Amino acid sequence: MFDFDDNEIGIVEQVRDERTEKMIEYIRSLNAIEEAMEPYKEQKRALKSNYVENGWLEKDEISMAVRAYRLIKTDTDIEQLIDYYERVSSTVGK
Repeated sequence: MFDFDDNEIGIVEQVRDERTEKMIEYIRSLNAIEEAMEPYKEQKRALKSNYVENGWLEKDEISMAVRAYRLIKTDTDIEQLIDYYERVSSTVGK
């Protein structure tokens, strides 16, 4: 077992307290951001509902459109994705 003197224990406790304060600060900031985002999330849900209720798209079509959008947004290499998909599906599908 390690033997720490009072000064070393004090330093460890101070570092722990500083990290705890940073965690609390992070959580508060994250909460503020998520609260600010909520109206936009609601707007996104309303948009989806509107398209479904009007019969313009079905839920699975919206999901596919969102997936395509995310792939385009992240500049995904479609050929590589298809290759990975085929390899994994042939292995997992057995």
